[in-house]
Amino acid sequence: MLGANAQGSPVGENNFLKYMQDIQEIFNRMQEIKKKQKDIRSAYKESLEASLEYKEINDKIKTLRERKKQIENITKESFSAEFTKLDDFKIDLESDSVMLSDIALNKLMKGETVQVVDEYNNSYEPLFTVKFKKT
Repeated sequence: MLGANAQGSPVGENNFLKYMQDIQEIFNRMQEIKKKQKDIRSAYKESLEASLEYKEINDKIKTLRERKKQIENITKESFSAEFTKLDDFKIDLESDSVMLSDIALNKLMKGETVQVVDEYNNSYEPLFTVKFKKT
C-alpha cells in the first residue's frame, strides 16, 4: 500500500494505474473530439469555398484590407516616436511578467501566500495551468 487518500481509502499501485488509465482515456477522448472538430471545420470551409458570392466578397474584403493597411502605414509614419515607445513598453511588460511569475512561484514554493492588488482594490491570485506537449 502506498498511502491513503482524503477519504481514507488505500491508494495503492492498482489505484494509481486506474488513475493513469483514466488520464489516458480522457486524453484519447479529447483527441477524438479534436479530430471531429477538424472534420466539421474542413467540411464547412470547403462549402464556403464552393460559393461564388463568398469568393467575390472575400476579394472585396482583401482589397479593403489592403487600402486600410496603406492608410495605417501613412498614419504610423507621423507616430514613429510613439511606436518606438510602444515597442519598449511591450518588452518591459514581457520582462516584468516573467519576473512576477518567477517571484510568485518562489513564494508559493516557500509556502507563502501570493496576492497582488490593483488600483481599484481588486485582488489577484496566481493561476497555474498544466499543458501537455508532444514529446
